[in-house]
Amino acid sequence: MSLASADLPSDPDALRAFALACQNELAAATAELQAAKLAVQLRTLEIEKLKLQIAKLRRMQFGRSSERLARHIEQLELRLEELEAGEAEEISKTAAEDQPFPIREADRPKRKPLPDHLPRHAIVHEPVHDGACTCPACGGDMARLGEDVTEVLDYIPGRFRVIRHVRPKYACRRCDAITQAPAPSMPTPRGRAAPGMLAHLLVSKYCDHLPLYRQSEIYARDGLDLDRSTLSDWVGQAVWLLQPIVDGIRNHVFAAEKVHADDTPVPVLEPGLGRTRTGRLWVYVRDDRPFCGPAPPAAVYFYSPDRGGEHPAAHLAHFTGFLQADAYSGFAALYEPRKAGPGLPMMPAITEVACWAHCRRSIFDVWQSTKSTVAKAALDRIAQFYAIEDKARFAAPDERLAHRTDIIPLLDAFFTWAQTAERKLSARSELAQALRYIIKRRTALTRFATDARLEADNNIAENAIRCIALGRRNWLFAGSHSGGERAAAMYSILQTAKLNGVNPEAYLTDTLAKIAAGHPINRISELMPWVYRSTHEAAA
Repeated sequence: MSLASADLPSDPDALRAFALACQNELAAATAELQAAKLAVQLRTLEIEKLKLQIAKLRRMQFGRSSERLARHIEQLELRLEELEAGEAEEISKTAAEDQPFPIREADRPKRKPLPDHLPRHAIVHEPVHDGACTCPACGGDMARLGEDVTEVLDYIPGRFRVIRHVRPKYACRRCDAITQAPAPSMPTPRGRAAPGMLAHLLVSKYCDHLPLYRQSEIYARDGLDLDRSTLSDWVGQAVWLLQPIVDGIRNHVFAAEKVHADDTPVPVLEPGLGRTRTGRLWVYVRDDRPFCGPAPPAAVYFYSPDRGGEHPAAHLAHFTGFLQADAYSGFAALYEPRKAGPGLPMMPAITEVACWAHCRRSIFDVWQSTKSTVAKAALDRIAQFYAIEDKARFAAPDERLAHRTDIIPLLDAFFTWAQTAERKLSARSELAQALRYIIKRRTALTRFATDARLEADNNIAENAIRCIALGRRNWLFAGSHSGGERAAAMYSILQTAKLNGVNPEAYLTDTLAKIAAGHPINRISELMPWVYRSTHEAAA
C-alpha cells in the first residue's frame, strides 16, 4: 500500500517515522521519474541524430560511393525504425499499467488527413436503448443534433479503404439530455489503423521481410502519406497487444513430450557505432503430425545477443522430454539432471535426439569436394534409412514402428562399417572427423528407431528457421536488441499460423479486432491460431 493513502499515526515518534518514510518514497519516485526522463531524452537525441545523418547522406548519395552510402542509409533507417517502435511499445505498456510516461520533447510528425481518393465505408453507431432511439434519462423522443466522425485506415487484400465511424448525437425533446454511442474501440489508443491495416503491416514486415521505410515508399505510390515513424508506432503497439498470444504459444510448445530446436545468426546494428554484432534467434517447434499426434503444431522463437549456453538453458528450464537438435555444446548441460531454480528440486534430464540430416550434410560436403568412395558409401547407407523412413512418415505409431524394424539392422551395420572406415582414414581428414562425430552420438542417432514419437532428423526445426535466413537477404540485420525480441514474438505467431494452415494476415485481422473489442485475458486460449482454424473450418 502506498504511504500516500495510509492513515496518519497519532504518536509523535511514529508520525516522525512516517514522515521520513514519505520522504524516502518521494525521493525514490523522483529518482525513477528522472531516470525515465533521461532515458527518453537519450532516445530522443539518438532519433534526431539519426534523422540528421540520414538527411545528410541522402544529399551526398551521388557518384562512385552511392552504393555504399545507400547501404549505410538502410542501416540507419532500420535503427531509427526499431527505436521508434520500441518507444511505442513502452508507451503502450506504461499506459496499460496506468503509469505516467515522459513524452518525447522532439516534434512528432503532424497527423495528416487520410487521402480523399480512397474509398470510404461508413459504419453508423446509433445510441439505441432497448431497441429504440429514445432518451435513456426519461424515455422521451430525441432530435438529431449532429454527428462525430472518426476515420481509420483499413486494408483489404489488394487495396486500401477508409472506414468512417459515424456517431450521431441526439437531444431529448423532453429533458434536453444528449445521447451518443461510445467511440468504437481500436487496437491502438488514439490510433488511425484498423485491424486489417495493422495485420498487413505486420505480415509485410515479418513475413514478407519489408522494412517499414520501404513500406512507406510503397504506400506513397498509392497516394498514401504514412511516415515511417507512424508505422513504427503501430508496430510497437500491435506487438505489445499480441504478447499474451506469444506466451500461450510458448506454454503449448513446452508442454510437449518432444520439441525440435535450432538457431541462426542475426546481425544486429550496434547503437551509435554503425557496425553490426551477431545475435541469435532460437526456435523450438512442437509438431506431432508425423506420428498422427492430436496436438496442433506450434513454433516459438527467442532472441539473444549471443550464443551462450545459458540462453537455451533458460528457454528449456521447465521442459522435460525429448530434445531433437544438433550437437551444439550449449545443449549438453540439459542432458544431465538439473535444478529448475533456487530452492527447487532436481528436474529429470532432457533426452537427446540427434539429427541424421546434419550428419549426412557434413559427409555430403566431403563427397562433393573430393568424390571420395568412402563418403559415397556412407551416403548410400544413409539413403537406405530414409527409403524406409519415407514409408513411416505420417503413419500411426504402431505402423511406424513396424516399418522401422527394418531400419534397426541397417543402423547396426552402418556403425560397424563406420568404425572400420574411420580407422583407415587420416585422423585429421574431414571425413574422419565426420565419421567420429556420428560414432560418438550413436545412442542419440538410433533413438528414433524404437520410439514412434521421434524423427530421424531435425528438419522440422530447420524449416522453421529458414524463413529468417531468407529474410536476411532483404533486411540484412535487426535494428536493435529490442527489435530482435519483437521479431521473435511475431515470428512465433506467424510461423504457428503457417504450421496450422492459417492465412497469417486474416488471422491477425480477426485477432486484433477481438482484442480491440475487449476480449478477456483469461480466455486468451480462444485466440490461438489453431483455434482460429478449427472455428473457421466449422463455419465453412
